[in-house]
Amino acid sequence: MGVSGDNLNGFILALMSSGFIGASFIIKKKGLRRAAATSGLRAGYGGYAYLLEPLWWLGLFTMIVGEIANFTAYAFAPAILVTPLGALSIIVSAVLAHFILKEKLPKLGVLGCVMCISGSVIIVIHAPQEHPITSVMEVWALAIQPAFLLYVGSVLVLVFILVFHFAPRCGHTNVLIFTGICSLMGSLSVMSVKALGTALKLTFEGNNQLIYPETWFFMLVVATCVIIQMNYLNKALDTFNTAVVSPIYYVMFTTLTILASVIMFKDWDGQSGSSIVSEICGFIIVLSGSIILHSTKEFERSSSFRGGYFPVSPSLSAQLCSGNGEFSKHEVENEPPSEEFCLRRQELLSCVEELIATDSNFWDRDYFILSVFKIAGLSPELAVPLLSIKEKHLIANLSALEDRRTWILCQESWT
Repeated sequence: MGVSGDNLNGFILALMSSGFIGASFIIKKKGLRRAAATSGLRAGYGGYAYLLEPLWWLGLFTMIVGEIANFTAYAFAPAILVTPLGALSIIVSAVLAHFILKEKLPKLGVLGCVMCISGSVIIVIHAPQEHPITSVMEVWALAIQPAFLLYVGSVLVLVFILVFHFAPRCGHTNVLIFTGICSLMGSLSVMSVKALGTALKLTFEGNNQLIYPETWFFMLVVATCVIIQMNYLNKALDTFNTAVVSPIYYVMFTTLTILASVIMFKDWDGQSGSSIVSEICGFIIVLSGSIILHSTKEFERSSSFRGGYFPVSPSLSAQLCSGNGEFSKHEVENEPPSEEFCLRRQELLSCVEELIATDSNFWDRDYFILSVFKIAGLSPELAVPLLSIKEKHLIANLSALEDRRTWILCQESWT
């Protein structure tokens, strides 16, 4: 199937969006690092010096440009084409991080990039042609058809049940609760964004659609859905590991968005079975590639301290060293550690020092310290001088636990 002019425009805008959004993460991270180096306090620990860093504002501006491009892409191309291409921002971010932030991209990550690109090409080639729309009233007619109203009703019922029944009970233990709310509301927000984008596109072409109340209704739906979506996405990211939330959210959000688009805009009407199967296969390849990319990012994060050593600190160096002055399980490298490694290990040390100085429950404090040492690849015996408990069997039991909340607190402090 050939690529139509509108699909091509939507494809180019989606590519631009992924490029800008992927680059914005790197630019903002560089700005955050520069601000932390200047002020000595990271944003994750309550610092706001990044607000005075021009590089961070450049990253924010880049992200806004990317979101505008993504918004515009939905006015030209079907959601089944635009939404999966969002995975390309992960590739841009990973590649730029490899060259600019010196974060190594492992071979498995390269495979994930290739899979995302290959799946995107398949989707673009077999993407359906959109039916021409001349008025927002046509979109409204599609939105009130029985099949889509049934989908909207089902989404609202599920969201209501998740918010008021499951979220209070197991929202903080089951990652699917918060991400499910985000994904369900996200599918409705994309449909409304597409309707609003189409109305604005027609308005700029000289066919004013702002005179219709339906246009403003779609705008209200976009605002409501995005607020709910961002609220529960923040809760998910604050409760669970980012490397767990991101792929699950991407899979659920993309799948539900495509389903909603197929129901509302009838994207697959008139397409052959082979084209539909090809789109589904391309979509699965993109999902698999993005999951692999996120998995490699988590592997790099969790293993970034292995093989390194802690900096000398007046308060902790004597306690962390063994009798011969060497760190157990760590080898001293001939080459000096990278700037990023120095920053991360200093954050780890600061985290332990701050925790020791607090009056928190000794069990929670000791568990946190042991978890930090475990992630860093250090022997639990090295933490004994820092602990309130001294019994070896209690230390062994404590270090063997894998409480999700504490692990998140440790790992998120390094991202």
